[in-house]
Amino acid sequence: MSGPDPAIAAVRTAVREFLASSTDVRDELCVAVSGGADSLALAEAAAFTGSRAGLKVRALVVDHGLQDGSAETAARAASTARELGADTAEVLKVRVEGAGGPEAAARRARYRALRSALPEGHGVVLLGHTLDDQAETVLLGLGRGSGPRSLAGMRPHDPPWGRPLLGVTRATTRRACRALGVDPWQDPHNEDPRFTRVRLRTEVLPLLEEVLSGGVAASLARTAAQLREDTEALDTLADEVYLRAFTEEGLDIAVLSTEPPALRRRVLRRWLLDSGVRELTDAHLRSVDALVGNWRGQGGVWLPGDLVAARAHGRLSLAAPHSTT
Repeated sequence: MSGPDPAIAAVRTAVREFLASSTDVRDELCVAVSGGADSLALAEAAAFTGSRAGLKVRALVVDHGLQDGSAETAARAASTARELGADTAEVLKVRVEGAGGPEAAARRARYRALRSALPEGHGVVLLGHTLDDQAETVLLGLGRGSGPRSLAGMRPHDPPWGRPLLGVTRATTRRACRALGVDPWQDPHNEDPRFTRVRLRTEVLPLLEEVLSGGVAASLARTAAQLREDTEALDTLADEVYLRAFTEEGLDIAVLSTEPPALRRRVLRRWLLDSGVRELTDAHLRSVDALVGNWRGQGGVWLPGDLVAARAHGRLSLAAPHSTT
């Protein structure tokens, strides 16, 4: 007897390999399902693989309420997930609001709903991000000058999120759905040129594929993986420096000043974020770093959250302005 369609097999293999390397999955496996090809192929693979591993598979469908008929679309996605083998499927209704535009607000609402659906906040939610999504993420980071952390793309394991399909193309998930006999939902937002990611997908990447003779998406995803490995190694080294530099009075300048800038700025980034600084930019970070690596007696650096980083008595300290002298 012949095996499954190659596309179905590729998606199932990706999920099986992810589960084999994950320590976050216990008795239940949650899958975020939009009704699109990526998430439906993922749901089938999770159900197939999960059943053989003794896992209950639970499909989570988020209804953003942004389009006419969104409730019917969500209900259809949940029904299809059950038909593909999910043990249960539920619709999570959310309100999309807040700053950053509708795309960012919808993403925040979606992730918040998925996270809250986890039992006692523990476990993993599988997301259907593919190799193509990874390539788009790398291009976005490159165009915005977001640095190596952004160019490293999405992590396969990023608790509570799991992304088994980062090595699987979008074309493969579509072929898998055809072989499964399901008709995926086509999100109109995925064709709307008002969204930057849509233009990357429909204009920029196809042009790069043409100019560079193909393979661009795979190359970008491969670059992301390499940068992710480098970033994780540097972060580990920076953690060691942080432990040596940290004191109750602030960071020890003598420890920081002997380190290369790449490690030093990672230490500073962790310290500032842990201390409550939000919306930290590269410009903020470099200004604080100058208090160590380019010290000329300059004053403190104002940071988001109404905080000031300052150098005094061989320490970097962080305080509200009224507390600094």
